[in-house]
Amino acid sequence: MLNPDTPLGRLTASPIPPGEVVWIGVRPERKAPMQALETAEIDEAQGLVGDHYLGRSRKRQVTLIASEHLAAIASYLGRADVSPLDLRRNIVTRGINLLALKDAWVQIGEAVLETTQECHPCSRMEAAFGPGGYNAVRGHGGLTMRVVRGGRIRLGDAIVRLPSGSAV
Repeated sequence: MLNPDTPLGRLTASPIPPGEVVWIGVRPERKAPMQALETAEIDEAQGLVGDHYLGRSRKRQVTLIASEHLAAIASYLGRADVSPLDLRRNIVTRGINLLALKDAWVQIGEAVLETTQECHPCSRMEAAFGPGGYNAVRGHGGLTMRVVRGGRIRLGDAIVRLPSGSAV
């Protein structure tokens, strides 16, 4: 984490406008098709309820990807669009730079999440998109989060970076 008293620390901590949840999905089983949801429950101990990752990894309880990155990935693949069903992330955002959320706590609906790391592509991207799929997603895979406080999230909920040191 950057020292907040340095010029770069102040820049990265400067305000960012909120984003919006535009898609929510769970993977009920490994390799099973994603299921799109309008609302979802996020559990503090387990993660996104209904997802096969439930309870498996505290660092990867919820995954986010920007809709703007879906457009970039589609462009790299020479396609008109790419579905969030293929990327297998839990939440698709719009209007917020996810990298500006690194090392931050974020409120989405009733839930509070902490960014843990960038979400890198896996070999399944080649199966989903064909040759070059893995490289098309590199640098555009989104973020992984751990749950600080559970709660319900809905399509249209704001995504807000919380001030450093916020109480939950």
